[in-house]
Amino acid sequence: MNRTDRLMGIVAHLQAKPYQTAEQLAEHFGRSVRTVYRDLRAMDEIGVPVGFESGRGYYILGGYFLPPVALTADEANALALMEPLVVRFADRSIRRSYDSALNKIKQVLGNTQRRNLEQIQKQLAHYVPDAYSHLLPSTDYLSRIQQAVIEQRILHIEYLNLKAVASQREVEPIGLTFYSLNWHLIAWCHLRQEYRDFRVDRIQKLHLSMAPFRIKQHLQLNDYLKALELAEVPIRKDT
Repeated sequence: MNRTDRLMGIVAHLQAKPYQTAEQLAEHFGRSVRTVYRDLRAMDEIGVPVGFESGRGYYILGGYFLPPVALTADEANALALMEPLVVRFADRSIRRSYDSALNKIKQVLGNTQRRNLEQIQKQLAHYVPDAYSHLLPSTDYLSRIQQAVIEQRILHIEYLNLKAVASQREVEPIGLTFYSLNWHLIAWCHLRQEYRDFRVDRIQKLHLSMAPFRIKQHLQLNDYLKALELAEVPIRKDT
């Protein structure tokens, strides 16, 4: 996250969750307290009305930044209902983005609607027993894989198969699909010279390169999956 994005993120975070201490902001954004103080000073210099209340923390003065929007009760319910699903089925990168997006939505809601949304969130549980906690996606790769698909850039991955044998792969991703309680990366593998199905939770390392795809025309993911159902396209899982 560059500094501009971080400053915008601090504004969004303070509007959604007022009265944050410098320490809390530092922990949330993964920066030092000193960096947070510099960011707060920079926000003040460019006209962002940051307030401070002793014993409580920093906040953004009401009415700043964006006009209020209106959500229907059903729309607010839908947003809140999605949160447990994101926690259960998305990885850390998507959970962070969802949390950030929801905070931005909260910042432009009126006070009553924001309180209603937060009340709905409190009444929705996403309990996962300790015995099943290991089944939660623990990677941090889904966002970068999506970026690689959109920008058509090659991924370098270290992949661990079921026999615990690791291999280095250079792949051109065509998309992500979810089945059997796991995310799967469908990509052209330059090592195997064919499309392969990689379970994302078995990717040990992932690097998004600057190199563009070398193959000019790939199958679309939906076409690939349809052809797979008809057994027209061979699929090889790297198990």
